Amino acid sequence: MEGKKMTLGHGPREKMREAGPEFLSDAELLALVLATGTRHLGVAQLAETVLDRYGGIRGLARRSCGEIRRVDGLGLAKATRVAAVFELGRRLAQRPLPVGTLIRSASDVAEHYAPHLRDRKQEVFMALLLDGRHRVIRSVRIAEGCLNAAIVHPREAFRPVVLEAAAAVIYVHNHPSGDPSPSDEDLALTQQLLEAGRLLAIDVVDHVIVGDTSHVSLAATGWTKVLPPYPG
Repeated sequence: MEGKKMTLGHGPREKMREAGPEFLSDAELLALVLATGTRHLGVAQLAETVLDRYGGIRGLARRSCGEIRRVDGLGLAKATRVAAVFELGRRLAQRPLPVGTLIRSASDVAEHYAPHLRDRKQEVFMALLLDGRHRVIRSVRIAEGCLNAAIVHPREAFRPVVLEAAAAVIYVHNHPSGDPSPSDEDLALTQQLLEAGRLLAIDVVDHVIVGDTSHVSLAATGWTKVLPPYPG
């Protein structure tokens, strides 16, 4: 049940106004989003409780609105505000790659996709379409799967590549576990994509797997030396 509006006193609100948001703790920032406490918990205590429940701010970011509501004292209004804040952050972090951007490395790819993909609870499989000089044409979502694996068929993976007459493509997906190490399924899929690319005369430049704090480029591994190199 939503509590009455509470004054934070000389707390997060005043601290933000005087020093800036960068000086607030995760709990203090969350308290500002929640805005109210409950009959039994002040807003600061409620924020601490939520973070403890989900293992900190990164753990909370992975939760759906329905999961966030499971904490006592978080009604629909609070849960939706928290979920909305995280979604806004992801959208801000994933600024569209401008058409014509030159992709020089897997780090360029991970820097763009990681903020959007790393906290997803399901695997999301993306294709970054490139021209012959490895400049961005556009990014396309190919598939979104269950918790452990996205169902990707080479036909679907290459459909937008062919439609856009792209000369090359980089495939990207996330591992919800946080560990970007390629699975046997990842390696098998990459092999299928390579073979399909050869038949279509389209370069599969890389398959990048995004984890919690790092990424893996299959083009950089010994297993996939057949992948075309990045420019430069």
